[in-house]
Amino acid sequence: MAAAAPASAQSTIRDTEIEGIIREWSDPVFSAMGLDPTEVEVLLVNDPTLNAFATRGRIMGINTGLILRTEDPNQLLGVIAHEAGHIKNRHTLRDGAQSAGMQPFLMSMALGALAIVAGEPGAGAALMGSGQYFGTLNALRYIQSQEGEADITAARGLDAAGQSGRGLVEFFENFRSQEVFSDARRFPYFRSHPLSGQRIEALRRPVEAMPNYGAVESPERLAQHALIVAKIHAFMDAPTQTLRTYLDSDTSFPARYARAIAWYRDGQTQRALDATDALIAEDMDNPYLWELKGQILFEEGRPTEAIEAHSRSVELRPDAPLLRINLAHALIETNDPARLEEAVDQLKRATAREDDNTLAWRLLAQAYSSQGKEGEARLASAEYYFAAGGQEQATQFALRARDMLDRGSLEWRRAMDIVLASGATMDDIQDLDRRQEQRRDRQTVVTPPGA
Repeated sequence: MAAAAPASAQSTIRDTEIEGIIREWSDPVFSAMGLDPTEVEVLLVNDPTLNAFATRGRIMGINTGLILRTEDPNQLLGVIAHEAGHIKNRHTLRDGAQSAGMQPFLMSMALGALAIVAGEPGAGAALMGSGQYFGTLNALRYIQSQEGEADITAARGLDAAGQSGRGLVEFFENFRSQEVFSDARRFPYFRSHPLSGQRIEALRRPVEAMPNYGAVESPERLAQHALIVAKIHAFMDAPTQTLRTYLDSDTSFPARYARAIAWYRDGQTQRALDATDALIAEDMDNPYLWELKGQILFEEGRPTEAIEAHSRSVELRPDAPLLRINLAHALIETNDPARLEEAVDQLKRATAREDDNTLAWRLLAQAYSSQGKEGEARLASAEYYFAAGGQEQATQFALRARDMLDRGSLEWRRAMDIVLASGATMDDIQDLDRRQEQRRDRQTVVTPPGA
């Protein structure tokens, strides 16, 4: 799992293992709804409150607090399907139908999600969690209508994918009491997704009539859900809390995994390594156990030893950009010039799959700079700012890179693309070139003959 923010902060988190499980569950449902799974971005939000959202750009966010309050995989998948129902029905994209009271709310949701993607998660969470935009009765009615539409779309999508909609009904049933609370006491999810007994019953009837209502969760999925919950607890809770939750007497895989992470976060490095090695001995082909071992060694200041573990994780999951970034980071931190070329190769492979990963671009800029490739380093910095939404800084670095790269090369053309993305035209660039040439001419010192 990517370095987590303090519990008081709100941020997106990255974890290849958890993301992979959620995509494995969700993508068939997205497809059954008629959505292209590759176009739906699912964000994991490090926030203990029960909340989720869907907004512009087919972006969906799921709080860790909501995941921890689901009792089984079907409940979590039900919530994901519900948010996908909003995306499918374009509830976040309508322009003409919403009332004056609804327009500011939809705008706040869009800006909130964009703020998270752009690196301002605190601002995004504050916008999305606000209840101030529900001020009019028309807006509330509009929201309730959308919720009902999303419920039915989710149920149909789940059934078409061979999954039961029972989990979504159960999830809502578990929080039926929310309808009697004031906004101040409600979970954020039910402030933005009004819940009522009437709504639950309106969903229950069609769900119970669907062919796959009686579908039972497989032991594999139940184990995956337990793993997700254990891993979130282990990385987000205080280590002492994790060790109280997952006692030594619990010998299940999720419990042992959680304890290894807790010991690592508690500074008990050798105990964490021993526990991780024991898990690896039982499952040598688990890339995420090797990733954890590499993370423990790296953060203990032992990057050379971490390389072997991270290399093994990449061998087992070569399609996972985050694992390649881990390996590249360890290679760079050895301060061995001979390892820089491999680090660059790993980062280029990672960014080819995930071109908006700011950490990868920052590390690539660092590696290129250490190699003395200043043009490539500035281009990587331009990519970093471009991915982070800093268009002005991206343009500045791209212009500097352009002057250092071979004209017409792939790197030079990419620098030009970033400059043009800022709104500049070819005439602007040619004018800039003329002014730079004039400046160089003025700065040229002509030495008198015979001097």
